[in-house]
Amino acid sequence: MKRDDKPALLNRLNRVEGQVRGIARMVEEDRYCIDILTQVQAVRAALSKVETELLRGHLGHCIEGAILSGDRDEQRKKVEELIELLQRATR
Repeated sequence: MKRDDKPALLNRLNRVEGQVRGIARMVEEDRYCIDILTQVQAVRAALSKVETELLRGHLGHCIEGAILSGDRDEQRKKVEELIELLQRATR
């Protein structure tokens, strides 16, 4: 994975990690369930943003590279990887 936005992605993931630790503290402190659930939703949204950026990069670099290469086997491989990823997301 070679990406120009790697520092930004790592920054987002570090924030998510901090949010998850915060949720664990909230559970330990017996905080109100709705407050904890609100934070869980925030973590899911943050991870979704990371996922979106990774997918955008994959499409713009890996898949585009396969298309531009003209290598049909590589193109098929990248399409199959993407289909498998999307299938796993719907399970």
